[in-house]
Amino acid sequence: MADRTNATADARAPTATRAGLLRPEQFAQHVDLHRWVPDPVAQRWVENYWALAWDLPEGRSFLSETLPHPTCSLTAEHATHPRPGVGDDPVVVTGVVTRRFEVVTQGRARVFGVKFRPGGLVALVGGRARDWTDRVVAARAVVPPRLRDALAEHDLDDGLDGAPPVIDEVIASLRPAHDDDTYDRVLAVIADMLGDRTLLSVGQVEERHEVSARTLQRWFTSYVGVGPKWVLARYRMHDAVSELDAGYAGSLTDLATRYGWFDQAHFTRDFVDLVGVTPGAYRSRPSRGTS
Repeated sequence: MADRTNATADARAPTATRAGLLRPEQFAQHVDLHRWVPDPVAQRWVENYWALAWDLPEGRSFLSETLPHPTCSLTAEHATHPRPGVGDDPVVVTGVVTRRFEVVTQGRARVFGVKFRPGGLVALVGGRARDWTDRVVAARAVVPPRLRDALAEHDLDDGLDGAPPVIDEVIASLRPAHDDDTYDRVLAVIADMLGDRTLLSVGQVEERHEVSARTLQRWFTSYVGVGPKWVLARYRMHDAVSELDAGYAGSLTDLATRYGWFDQAHFTRDFVDLVGVTPGAYRSRPSRGTS
């Protein structure tokens, strides 16, 4: 079998979903979320820029829960109650999180983030994504100083709209002199996994893109930080949860089969492992408010 893909991804083709935020209607009651599209140059490596802001009264909190994505993030986080891993230096790189991502929102916070495409951070600055998986790392250990400093020096209280063009300019100045063909191939595979809901096994991906299992695993380990099986399973779980959030009232067995599970029992087990409750409980549970 040849170790090559049939095509490369358009630099602006979506390679990460916005799905995965559990109970988004509840989240929106407590946290302001904003997103920005990078300029065309930065889009080669960056999926989007985003910002969170909240001001909750003393004694009140909200647990935000997000299903994991195959992406790394660079963030500046100023909070009265910092999340674990964010210390005196508020600019950090968060690698792919393989479990449900939970943050207790309380007090006051302003966060600005760069959501890289899967593999985008490695393609831009080097390194090995596996070294950051399930870790929060000081940004100065991963990215060039001028990118870290651009985030550190921006006053998030003075408005968030000014940050994206500044980061666009810095990222444009960092772009490698030569294209990374392997990164292009990784993007093509990721875009296909995300966009084609009929892809239910890594074997299908290998056949379509004419790449061996060993090579695909090596690409994903180095660039993304997790294996292709994990990525494909997360995207299909995102699809299932999004349907439930949209009011899906059909058979859970049918939902499981549609997204690649052989039976409802296996689907339920994986759903509980990732989401924390059964699909039926998630569909029917009451809204979760503040504590």
